[in-house]
Amino acid sequence: KGKCPEDGWDESTIELFLHELAIMDSNNFLGNCGVGEREGRVASGLVARRHYRLIHGIGRSGDISAVQPKAAGSSLLNKLTNSVVLDIIKLAGVRTVTNCFVVPMATGMSLTLCFLTLRHKRPKAKYIIWPRIDQKSCFKSMITAGFEPVVIENVLEGDELRTDIEAVEAKIKDLGAESILCVHSTTSCFAPRVPDRLEELAVICANYDIPHIVNNAYGVQSSKCMHLIQQGARVGRIDAFVQSLDKNFMVPVGGAIIAGFNESFIQEISKMYPGRASASPSLDVLITLLSLGASGYKQLLKERKEMFSYLSSELKKLADNHNERLLDTPHNPISLAMSLKNLDENNDAAVTQLGSMLFTRQVSGARVVPCGSVQTVNNYTFKGFMSHANDYPCAYLNAASAIGIKKQDVDVFLKRLDKCLKTFGKEAKKEESVNEISNSNTVTEQPED
Repeated sequence: KGKCPEDGWDESTIELFLHELAIMDSNNFLGNCGVGEREGRVASGLVARRHYRLIHGIGRSGDISAVQPKAAGSSLLNKLTNSVVLDIIKLAGVRTVTNCFVVPMATGMSLTLCFLTLRHKRPKAKYIIWPRIDQKSCFKSMITAGFEPVVIENVLEGDELRTDIEAVEAKIKDLGAESILCVHSTTSCFAPRVPDRLEELAVICANYDIPHIVNNAYGVQSSKCMHLIQQGARVGRIDAFVQSLDKNFMVPVGGAIIAGFNESFIQEISKMYPGRASASPSLDVLITLLSLGASGYKQLLKERKEMFSYLSSELKKLADNHNERLLDTPHNPISLAMSLKNLDENNDAAVTQLGSMLFTRQVSGARVVPCGSVQTVNNYTFKGFMSHANDYPCAYLNAASAIGIKKQDVDVFLKRLDKCLKTFGKEAKKEESVNEISNSNTVTEQPED
């Protein structure tokens, strides 16, 4: 049926299935006589076993989704993976998606592929409208494709940074719809930035007949992000949305899924990929989904949501104990931010020092964001880089509840963060007492009568 099985398979069944696929590839035929330049020959037995002897990769030179006659097993693997992944995207909340394919590139390069496909449809276009998100790969994806990003600054609403819809529409009117390749929006992001207003952007794109590409990097694991995409497609226009395999399915880095609502456009993107492609990302995600089953993946999504609530409540308690606060970002379903005002006021370097302390204590993934840092990316200068705004009101620390996180991860993180913040508190008190002693020992001259 081409769908993810409800219950996961055991490892021996998955291996048997992969071996059956592998013996359909010509390089594994007993009497095969290869006289071409690409015959699936592998020098190392270890490498052959690592790939289950599926050596030919996927696609043909003109289309990554095409069937390769001498690699029937690999071709079947590719078709099944795309079909199973499509089923999971529907299960995760985007019910009306019509087509998708796994591409052996991470999110940034996959976005570039989408932009290059649109180039042929819009030859006069040179700009991409991009609501600002301080993440280098999605910015570089536009530069690499040869387009000029038009950065739309976010609007501060309470603690949240949200899409400036009026500024987007004003810029479209200013530049002219024909000169704009697409609107490039984002769902999953670091707090205090929250997912873009996808519905409003989709309506604008439909009204001005401008394509809309969504960076949904780690949004598959969030029902809220997937709901935004579904709603955007329902009320307006979304041409494609791109998500990472490693962030959403816990596989090694190196693959992404390009999905959309117009089957022919997604096929055009797949045909834009030059040459054959590695089957490794497809193999990894298929093994993972067969192992989990639909029920196993749904359980992981449920646990992630529960851990988000737990992380949020516990981080709020810790923030209160240190006279800080958990920033109020209800529209962000994955990432949280805690203010670091006390550190920022006491010492400019203290914020970045906290990041170093956490890293040396084996806390990975937590980001500390100081105020006012400046970064230049491809000749574009971003003020307040990493905070998604020129002047965010305070320094802060990020933590996220992503798929696969466990209660133990949250507890250990909070314990280590608490210890680090206490260290800073002791140092601040020590410095204060030294200053008091020094002030009391200072003799001041009395004025003459």
